[in-house]
Amino acid sequence: MKTLLRRAFSFNLPHRDEWVAAQAARVPAGARVLDVGAGSCPYRPLFAHCEYRAHDFQQLQPGDLRGRKGYGHLDYVGDLCAIPVADASFDVILCTEVLEHVPEPIRAVKEFARIVKPGGKVLLTAPLGSGLHQEPYHFYGGYTPHWYRRFLHEAGFEDIQIEPNGDFFSFYGQESVRCAMLLAPWKGGARLFWLPVWCLGLPWCLCAPLLAPIWDRMDREKTFTVGYHVSARRR
Repeated sequence: MKTLLRRAFSFNLPHRDEWVAAQAARVPAGARVLDVGAGSCPYRPLFAHCEYRAHDFQQLQPGDLRGRKGYGHLDYVGDLCAIPVADASFDVILCTEVLEHVPEPIRAVKEFARIVKPGGKVLLTAPLGSGLHQEPYHFYGGYTPHWYRRFLHEAGFEDIQIEPNGDFFSFYGQESVRCAMLLAPWKGGARLFWLPVWCLGLPWCLCAPLLAPIWDRMDREKTFTVGYHVSARRR
């Protein structure tokens, strides 16, 4: 039950973790993996069967990182677009929720193409829409399937697979919870005036995330999502 509630009210991260875990399980034992923008290195255990290395620019405060406990062990520190490794050094590049924080993301994709071996893979996630976070290092939002197809192809990647992280109703459910929290009466001010309205709307705000997985099946447009999970192979 706890897992189901977590998936409903915070679907974004659990879905991404599951996708990374599934991808990691397909990586052969002993493969060289570079986690770019690794932060607190939450995915290190998933690649225990591999030669895992971590990179980050190491400029954020612990409170801005997953787990809020600071950076994990980093093998490389510096600019994502100039990682100090030789060409074709890694079998897999993992880069999750980082591209929106990179001033030149197209250069970043070209750097991934430089350091991954021919036939190697990149595993990417980035938001299609999100609030500001990790400021002042939040430069972009809105990474679309068309962006990935165009710039991954130009950088030398093929077999580009793109999966949405939930559809419109999952996104809507997430934001309904955010709405309830932003208007929470215990935060004081004018919110207390709206307490009766907040109480009336709260059941809906809580039901929307629970119903979202069912409603997503009725989303025919497929134009709203929190972000995409992307894999591609180096030609």
